[in-house]
Amino acid sequence: MREPPARTIVRIVLIIVAVAICLYLIYQVRRPVTWLFISAFLAIALAGPVNRLTAYMRRGIAITIVYVGLLLVPIALIALIVPPFITEGNRFAENVPEYSREVTQFVERNERLRELNEDYDITQTLQDEADQLPSKLGGAATTLRDVGIGIVNSLFALITILVLTAFMLGSGRQWVDQALRLRPPEQRERLERSLDRIAGAVSGYVAGAMFIAVIAGVATYIMLTILGVPFAGPLAVIAGLFSLIPLVGATIAAVLIGVVTVFEDFPTITIIWTIWAIVYQQFENHVIQPQVQKRTVHVHPFVTIVAVLLGSTLWGVMGALVAIPVAASIQILLREYLDPRTLSLREPPPPEDPPTPPMAPADDPAPA
Repeated sequence: MREPPARTIVRIVLIIVAVAICLYLIYQVRRPVTWLFISAFLAIALAGPVNRLTAYMRRGIAITIVYVGLLLVPIALIALIVPPFITEGNRFAENVPEYSREVTQFVERNERLRELNEDYDITQTLQDEADQLPSKLGGAATTLRDVGIGIVNSLFALITILVLTAFMLGSGRQWVDQALRLRPPEQRERLERSLDRIAGAVSGYVAGAMFIAVIAGVATYIMLTILGVPFAGPLAVIAGLFSLIPLVGATIAAVLIGVVTVFEDFPTITIIWTIWAIVYQQFENHVIQPQVQKRTVHVHPFVTIVAVLLGSTLWGVMGALVAIPVAASIQILLREYLDPRTLSLREPPPPEDPPTPPMAPADDPAPA
């Protein structure tokens, strides 16, 4: 058997080493690469409203208006959600001793529970912890302070992402067009068509996700109002926000709201809410979301569910959020570059020859 030449072996080793070095460098710069990816995603998602406003004003003013709206939304949500929950949390902490006394009275009236209490002194331990809870609010404040410090430390990443997104929006298609000009004409047309379709898929995904969130919020508000649960508005906003996370978001919101129903009318309202949340979650995950994304991103419902499952398994919440647009982008690239009959790469169409100009009629010869 003929041995490969030394030059081939050296080339293979160098390629392996180069690939390993590239993977190591990518791992080292994974954080800024993630920021770039998020910035590109935001730029594509915000390009639609920016382009619409650009028709009536300068692009810089349009970007500023979109950015102000983008920043006002979380501020408004925080102002709507946080104060009621802080107030109710303080009220609950103050009333815990009373709740503990009610539990003690209930135990004393039940013979079996009274025997267990005499053996393990459960109610006295519960009463002691309840009496100490108001004094522990200071420790909770310290925890909130530590969380706040972590949020402040994350502002650098947020500001960097917003600045990168602003640069991408400000340049518009200039960078993309300059990169496309470096390719041959036949490749340029295919790349431009693919990029336009991917941008449309990302914009459609964002619009569809917002539509699903509105449906979830409205449905939750109606159900909580019927049940008479307090703070139906803030709880509905929470349900809408968590619905932006495919598959698992509705479950998380349902659990949080279920805890609130426990203190309103347990167990009747809690049971009704649990049944409704399970039914709605299945309806949203398998009917609303696949059908909406099918019309906005043009991805089959089966592919949508599989993509979200794979993305959430690999990268958690972030993977679930970007799974659908990534699946749509892969589908667009496969349709553009892969021949489904032979499973081979499609050759780019040959450039069209310019039309041949018609020949001028020859002058008639002069008569002899």
